Amino acid sequence: MDFLGIDFSCAFGSLRSGQIPHKDCLLPIISKLLGYCIVAASTTVKVPQILKILKHKSIRGLSTVAFELEVVGYTIALAYCLHKELPFSAYGELLFLLIQAIILVAIIYYYSQPVGIKTWIRALLYCAVAPTVLAGQVDPVLFEALYASQHAIFFFARVPQIWANFRNKSTGELSFLTCLMNFGGSMVRVFTSIQEKAPTSVLMGSVIGVVTNGSILSQIIIYQKPQVKKGKKVE
Repeated sequence: MDFLGIDFSCAFGSLRSGQIPHKDCLLPIISKLLGYCIVAASTTVKVPQILKILKHKSIRGLSTVAFELEVVGYTIALAYCLHKELPFSAYGELLFLLIQAIILVAIIYYYSQPVGIKTWIRALLYCAVAPTVLAGQVDPVLFEALYASQHAIFFFARVPQIWANFRNKSTGELSFLTCLMNFGGSMVRVFTSIQEKAPTSVLMGSVIGVVTNGSILSQIIIYQKPQVKKGKKVE
């Protein structure tokens, strides 16, 4: 029995025989299911961050460069996975994360008025190059180099935000829920990458995600200020 690329035959065969499926049968199934869960969750992972900015009409404490680099990293990673024809469950979240990241950067630009010339140049350069990269119309050697560089891109996308948090002793408008989902998704993706026998470079990207997202999540927990409860003053 095959459904969404998941072979359930060994599991159902064992259950019909009154036996518990062997781990070599269960782990690939769990990996595929978790992969699709990540893809499903990724459709809303950045929504809390977007809503928080719109609610407060502020980008206080957010690093614009960090979010710009995220867009570049997601673009390269998605293009590489498409080029390698990996199963959708192994990379599908990248599509939804890229779309949300672009929306998020646009909102940050809106609340960063006036936008400087250098910012417009970076945006136009991305719009000119991204379609070519996503279409795979890049020399294979250059493609491998780009994908190798995307790990550094994601790492340095987080560093400015981590440093800004540390310097300000505050995480500003960063969304706890978005960061929590990013961290959880990276943890699960490490497991699925191992099970799907993804290239080492893909696995390394997930490990970097665990470290950097975990750092930002811990900063949110450490620097969050306790909310003062409003109540009537007792005489």
